[in-house]
Amino acid sequence: MSDGKVKITRALLSVTDKSGLVEFAQALVSHGVELISTGGTHKALAAAGLPVKEISELTCFPEMLDGRVKTLHPRVHGGLLYKRNDPKHVEAITAHGILPIDLVVVNLYAFEKTAADPNVSFGHLIENIDIGGPSMVRSAAKNFEHVAIVTASASYPELIAELAANSGSLTRETRWRLARKAFALTAAYDSAIATTLEQIPSAPSSEAGAEFDTTSFPSVLRLQYPLAQSLRYGENPHQRAALYADGSGLGVAGAHQLQGKELSYNNIVDLDACWELAQEFDEPGVAIIKHTNPCGAATGATILEAYQKALAADPVSAFGGVIGINRVVDATAAEEIAKLFVEAIAAPGFTAEAIERFAVKKNLRLVEIKPAAPKPVVKQVSGGVLMQDSDTGHIKAEELITVTKRQPTDDELAALLFAWRVVKHVKSNAIVYARNGQTVGVGAGQMSRVDSAKFGAQKAVLPLAGTVAASDAFFPFPDGLEVVVNAGATAVIQPGGSVKDSEVIAAADKLGIAMVFTGMRHFRH
Repeated sequence: MSDGKVKITRALLSVTDKSGLVEFAQALVSHGVELISTGGTHKALAAAGLPVKEISELTCFPEMLDGRVKTLHPRVHGGLLYKRNDPKHVEAITAHGILPIDLVVVNLYAFEKTAADPNVSFGHLIENIDIGGPSMVRSAAKNFEHVAIVTASASYPELIAELAANSGSLTRETRWRLARKAFALTAAYDSAIATTLEQIPSAPSSEAGAEFDTTSFPSVLRLQYPLAQSLRYGENPHQRAALYADGSGLGVAGAHQLQGKELSYNNIVDLDACWELAQEFDEPGVAIIKHTNPCGAATGATILEAYQKALAADPVSAFGGVIGINRVVDATAAEEIAKLFVEAIAAPGFTAEAIERFAVKKNLRLVEIKPAAPKPVVKQVSGGVLMQDSDTGHIKAEELITVTKRQPTDDELAALLFAWRVVKHVKSNAIVYARNGQTVGVGAGQMSRVDSAKFGAQKAVLPLAGTVAASDAFFPFPDGLEVVVNAGATAVIQPGGSVKDSEVIAAADKLGIAMVFTGMRHFRH
């Protein structure tokens, strides 16, 4: 071992994931490794004709308590933990007849998969908390100087190659790398258990269903996101950046890139913004985003129509933007979209013909996304993090409260509901002018709501006459309302709730417009 290599002479295998197991075990046997195994793993290896011993032959003790106790034994953990270069350790294991175990191959019970079953019984959930597996993983990883720990079948091919190159030995560097992965696995596993059990306020009987309380935030926030991708840089070239994903393959973090340059930090942030906005619409919808704010959003009978309307809202700002689409993109839409320079396009899919149209723009990033269920939003602040529910609030036409003498027309009502879905995705203070499923002007992120109203009107390239206006929060004074009406809006949607509501309503009546309250605010910081 002076060169840091450890000769593998005895291996303990106990896995739930049997993929590649037989091939890996065959490679071990070819190097003279003695195989010891448990339960189903033993059956699989024996069925393949491999020489393998039951764990009870090593421990001289049978499995018991329905398998709860099988590897929790000094002959297992002594063989894993003793230091081969410590005379006292060697003397102790010799005295007790303990044999060295140089390699452990272990998967853990699929606790998270079990917990995800809405019909899981409390007893079954508890039984899927692995005890022996994590114990062996930790023992082997702690003693990485002398023992190798393998926790994933994906590691088999490289280990087979290394064993072949080193006459059945593994290097210290490999054992250290495997140990780090192992401790990361047990940390994530324990975190998943703690987080899940915290959602069960009282322990029911074993046969009863596990009743989860998802209305409360956890007392300890545990985040486990494996590194998905190192990025070239962050928002600016002097900032390092990386993407971490939950492994579900859903949402922007789990997107499949079909073509184009590597995604940047800013691309991913903008893709998330445009994807979330596009998902607001039941009809075919398109959102064109620049710096997380929509410069154009629209719905239509087809994706082509929705795109043309979204682009017409602000064709100058759309240049170099990111596009989110809520339907599979066909060739007709792709032909038109390809005329514009954009950084990336997110959609649930692209037809083969659409991909062919986009292929000529080799730097264009095409990203295929599977929708993900809304999750709490976490934002870092100095010294900690903030957590809040995702803003999934929607309002139906029958829930609106008309506060003015004039009721909105049917066309105005449809436009108001459309504008309300868009304004939710605009940085506060936010004002959106819209008409017929199309944004006409967007005022975003101004310190004054009056300025947002003015800026949205100034940005409009389409006629503002006959539009409606949405405000993400209440008008504190009549002045902001007066700006949108003077710009051409005939109806307004806003949360209400200002101490000056009566003055704002009186101003709306004087101006002859319709105004509805939602009772819901959509600040976006």
